[in-house]
Amino acid sequence: MKIIILHSDFIEFEPLTKAIAAAEECEKAKKRIEECLVAFATVEAADEVDEPQIAQNTAKEIINVAAQVKANRIVLYPWVHLSSTPSSPQVALNVLKLAEAELKAKGFSVERAPFGWYKAFDIKVKGHPLSELSREIRPVEMKKESGEKLTVSGEPVSESLRKEAEMKSEFFVLTPEGELTPYEEFKFSPFQKELKKLVEYETKKVRAYAHEPPHIRIMKEQKLVDYEPGSDSGNFRWYPKGRLVKKLLERQITQYCTDYGAAEVETPVMYDYEHPALKKYLNRFPARQYVVKSDEKELFLRFSACFGQFLMAHDTVLSYKDLPFKLYELTRYSFRREQSGELAGLKRVRALTMPDMHAFCADLPQAKGEFEAQFYKALDWIAMLGIEYETCFRAQKAFFDENRDWYLNMVKKFGKPVLLEMFNERYAYFITKFEFNFIDAMDKASALSTVQIDVENAETFDINYVAADGSKRKPIITHASISGSIERVVYALLEQQAMRAAAGKAPMLPVWLSPTQVRVIPIADRHNDLAKEVAEQLELNNIRADVDDRTETLQKKIRDAEKEWVPFIVVAGDKEKESKRFAVRIRGVKEQKVIALEELTVLVRSKADMFPFEPLTLPKLLSKRPIFSG
Repeated sequence: MKIIILHSDFIEFEPLTKAIAAAEECEKAKKRIEECLVAFATVEAADEVDEPQIAQNTAKEIINVAAQVKANRIVLYPWVHLSSTPSSPQVALNVLKLAEAELKAKGFSVERAPFGWYKAFDIKVKGHPLSELSREIRPVEMKKESGEKLTVSGEPVSESLRKEAEMKSEFFVLTPEGELTPYEEFKFSPFQKELKKLVEYETKKVRAYAHEPPHIRIMKEQKLVDYEPGSDSGNFRWYPKGRLVKKLLERQITQYCTDYGAAEVETPVMYDYEHPALKKYLNRFPARQYVVKSDEKELFLRFSACFGQFLMAHDTVLSYKDLPFKLYELTRYSFRREQSGELAGLKRVRALTMPDMHAFCADLPQAKGEFEAQFYKALDWIAMLGIEYETCFRAQKAFFDENRDWYLNMVKKFGKPVLLEMFNERYAYFITKFEFNFIDAMDKASALSTVQIDVENAETFDINYVAADGSKRKPIITHASISGSIERVVYALLEQQAMRAAAGKAPMLPVWLSPTQVRVIPIADRHNDLAKEVAEQLELNNIRADVDDRTETLQKKIRDAEKEWVPFIVVAGDKEKESKRFAVRIRGVKEQKVIALEELTVLVRSKADMFPFEPLTLPKLLSKRPIFSG
């Protein structure tokens, strides 16, 4: 990456004509930015090894100069002419967007000139000693340190990360009719807009957000979760209502997996770098690690439950009669040192709650059967949540060619075209995987449910089973997260409701996840006892009910309950006390019912009976509740 940094009185530019076919869409209008630091930038081919790191280092250089000249307004200006070996346009745009996001996260006002255009511009540079500077940001150097531990600028990383960055993939669309079409040639129908967004996200690889994703505003407004300034970036504080939502999801996915036959276990959160099996696996998983020291030993925080479950399986006597045998753990937490420029609310975090299940299978046919069964389990799970999604299969080309009919059978049952990524050489331990991807309000994709077929780790961890003939054999392993991380499930739920609100519909969580399911509002103070009685009756039937006994008007209490997305609002007054029937506002339905308490109980339970129940740990009376910031 090469940049020229100019401290300027102003820059004025106007996009005129597209220089490349992949030019980003923009308004063809003149812009003028006063009192700014202008960074003319060229992303180079060598930078493609680690786009987030290049973007982060570029932002750091710009921030250092900005601090010296006391500038808080930055202009990023794509300028391909600084290098004879520029990167691909897709990589260049992604790096610039990541750098933009990093600068905005540090509080700078940032304007990025449109990418891929011929532009006319005028600039007036201030002329002081620091007003004209150049910088060269080199790709991070990957090297082996003592103990054959791969590092990037001193930070431990996996060999798989480098291979993933270098890997060249081909993308296709596979239809239920068996047509396999290169993505550039596929004719998307008006009903396949979300699939088209997934394809664009995966092929253009523009990961950075131009604006804050709406779920961040919602999670704060609803007092669910917020950033924790006292921790590392990507770590969060969960308020009582958010903890309730998270706990219910944790209980539901755990029950889902144990009902499927998985044995629940618990394993450590940190492991020894020098353990021979772990050292090898570290280099086959595309994730960055946190490092801790204990005495003279260097440890890493787990990024999944694989380590503990595989070490446990190594010490377990397994017979072919036991297979497939499944282990499950809800890891609270797994840790991944994601690049700061890619952190985005609950979508991408550094400490995640991951439901992790591994099935140990006798051979590849049994593993394929397990993979397919888990595909349908994941379909049921995501349908239960009501989250809309698109499907992506990823496969080593030779494996896909040998098993095309098997893939097609799943796609037929799915009933819609899917994205297929094929790679010639494996960069990690798996030969195939599927993902259910949610497309958020800003057209970014996020993998939720995922399952992989692992052909390496039984050998790496020396896991064996006793075959029918008495010989020892290595199992094939499936890695499954039927839900994806709990944080990402909450992100998807909130983003989907942001899109509902934008379409003029009332946003709400499913009733079983709503922190308050019924809000009872007394018309006057003399009705407080009646409201409390109603709430207590509902609580006896495992319904989360609270009472708004604050000294506010009835209208404001109703408005506040609606702002909190409360599914059912009950008004309690003299008429209700006498008739034993209550006026109930039902969220998302433009109607108000007058029903008995027993009818309300049946109505609420009909939407929640299939799911776990937890009481809300906040006081029942709103007048007794503290106000959480956020």
